[in-house]
Amino acid sequence: MGTIKVENIRVFTNHGCLKEEAVIGGDYRVDLEVSADLSESAKSDKLNDTVDYVFLNKIVREEMSIPSKLLETVAKRILDRIFNEDQLVKKATVSVSKINPPIGGDVEMVTIKMSQKRKK
Repeated sequence: MGTIKVENIRVFTNHGCLKEEAVIGGDYRVDLEVSADLSESAKSDKLNDTVDYVFLNKIVREEMSIPSKLLETVAKRILDRIFNEDQLVKKATVSVSKINPPIGGDVEMVTIKMSQKRKK
């Protein structure tokens, strides 16, 4: 097994429960970690034998572009797509952070973190 991380994916989008958040938008950060058997790609040196991090970044950007009230909803969509579209992934963890959330205080970010394992 091995790990591939795509860290600090920065996105401007329109998530949130407040009406203003849907209109104004905000900055978000996504961190993604996937586990897969990387032994074949280590030997073959072929992209089709590994989990393509360009593809992972594409999934994150596409799912983040769909407005949602909750970060949990976005994180679950990202995880579902990864498992549906890449059979090599055995486990994935995604963190979605809202930068400068409108919560009435000096808070850098709020983050939700979700993990999922492939069902046998």
